[in-house]
Amino acid sequence: MKESNCEYCMNYGYDEEYECYMCAVNLDEDEMFRFMSGHNGNCPYFRMGDDYTIVRKQN
Repeated sequence: MKESNCEYCMNYGYDEEYECYMCAVNLDEDEMFRFMSGHNGNCPYFRMGDDYTIVRKQN
């Protein structure tokens, strides 16, 4: 599996309430630890999205 990059993931978006970017997937405790520590290279929830598909999702 390729390394995933959260910036290109369809599940990664800006949360206005917390004023930061967050993963929209409901992660369990272990997955959240990997996400927060930056060790999420092989994220099973990664879905590639380009700028156009991400903007379409926001509208």
